[in-house]
Amino acid sequence: MPQRTALIAGATGLVGSLCLKQLLDDPAYAQVISISRRPASESHPKLVQKLVDFDNLSQLAPIAANDAFCALGTTNAKAGSREAYRKIDFGYSKAFADFALTGGAQQFALVSSVGANARSRTFYLRTKGELEEAITALPFNSVHIFQPSFLMGSRTEQRAGEGIGLALAKALQFAFIGSSSKYRPIPASMVVAAMIAAVKRAAPGPHTYLFDDMQALAKQSIANSQ
Repeated sequence: MPQRTALIAGATGLVGSLCLKQLLDDPAYAQVISISRRPASESHPKLVQKLVDFDNLSQLAPIAANDAFCALGTTNAKAGSREAYRKIDFGYSKAFADFALTGGAQQFALVSSVGANARSRTFYLRTKGELEEAITALPFNSVHIFQPSFLMGSRTEQRAGEGIGLALAKALQFAFIGSSSKYRPIPASMVVAAMIAAVKRAAPGPHTYLFDDMQALAKQSIANSQ
């Protein structure tokens, strides 16, 4: 694969920061452009940081890129209201996808959630599902949607209730077998490895990845790098 340019949004969060680091370390990418509200802690010759106001992202000049990675997200508690949460989780992610298209991106990788469904009665899962449908409808050559359950990794901030839920999920993870395996907690680094591996495969069309799929892609990525 010729060297490529990656565009990433959400590079200051758990998944996004790991994705940024792996992209910078990956020789397949000559340049990585981070679109964010605040600067990432990473410093690298391949990294270009664009600090933006996501409410006015459409006013930013198009940036040429091959692949776009979206790890934007927040919580109801942090956002302060359902309306504010949807503005960030749905609105900003959709705006980033539209922006990526203006620069010619052919592939879009999105971090969503297990259980995402546009017709769910749960606001969080409904919002995620509506975003998935909106992104899939865009004219990318490939759309890769990743649906992790609880994410394992070191966060810069603790989310209320998440620690309890993760501890419970980890204790019960071996009960998640068969069709329930998608609910197993997963290391954020594994999700990131799967994202990059899927984008490198460049299979056309929409694709959704659950726990088993992400695990397999991550293992393939590790094998290919050895």
